[in-house]
Amino acid sequence: MLALALLLGTFAAIPTGVQSIGVCYGVNGNNLPSASQVVQLYQANNIGLMRIYFPDANALNALSGTNIGLIMDVANTDLDSIASSPSAAATWVQNNIQAFPGVNFRYIAVGNEVSGSDTNSILPAMQNIHNSLAGAGLGHIKVSTAVQSDVTQGFPPSQGTFSQGYMGPIAQYLQSTGAPLLANIYPYFAYIDNPSQIDINYALFTSQGTVVQDGSNAYQNLFDALVDTMYSALENAGAGSVEIVVSESGWPSAGGTAATTGNAQTYNQNLINHVGQGTPKRPGAIETYIFEMFNENQKPGAATEQHFGLFNPNQSPAYPINF
Repeated sequence: MLALALLLGTFAAIPTGVQSIGVCYGVNGNNLPSASQVVQLYQANNIGLMRIYFPDANALNALSGTNIGLIMDVANTDLDSIASSPSAAATWVQNNIQAFPGVNFRYIAVGNEVSGSDTNSILPAMQNIHNSLAGAGLGHIKVSTAVQSDVTQGFPPSQGTFSQGYMGPIAQYLQSTGAPLLANIYPYFAYIDNPSQIDINYALFTSQGTVVQDGSNAYQNLFDALVDTMYSALENAGAGSVEIVVSESGWPSAGGTAATTGNAQTYNQNLINHVGQGTPKRPGAIETYIFEMFNENQKPGAATEQHFGLFNPNQSPAYPINF
């Protein structure tokens, strides 16, 4: 462990008392370290928050007793059964949360970037999981869902509204339970979708001055603009007290347009440095999870999907980052 800590000395501790940066842990690779090694890597780098995308028993066992704060997803494929059956929700909670009393569960993400007709299952599944947790005496674990930026529309950020009708009731339910909205915020994808109108410096936090003036709010980076568009949408849905947790954000180091090690390092380092101060609309630390811990060689989708990792599978840093 000492040698590992020295090897990864570029990863410094999160400031005491500020637990705002986590890292997502995906397992779509055939060359990744064991879950216990992964948890040791989090600890060696003082990464105090993790997100996993399904109830991974190996990860849960390795996390037990560590106090690493956890977001755990209900897999999209399970939404329908849990939405339609309170007993299925109770069984899910019993098998995946109550069975691991040593794990520091923070949030349950009921679905990740759900689309199509499956969106009809999000809210009833959230309600059933919430009720099951409350019935088990675990009401402190908040229940939410993880959405991407395309559930909103409007520019500038103060004009943000939800573009998807299912989001209003979800937002109001989150307000009623005191849970945050989990939002996957990616300036990278906004940039590559519209490079003629979005300057890469605005996406990388490297603009030298204000790029968008929105009333009294000045935006120097796209991350803040995307988060505040989401906040405006919550306000317009009658759920202005709901906080946002950034459940994913990152930049790929290879595999596509603007996907370079330099850009990935610049974005993630600037993200870490920035989120402690919040956005123009909502000052204050933003709990944020970097996507992701490892480059995953079996991740489906575009080639960039395999190159979001902060670490290589051999546990060496993909590039230096100072937490």
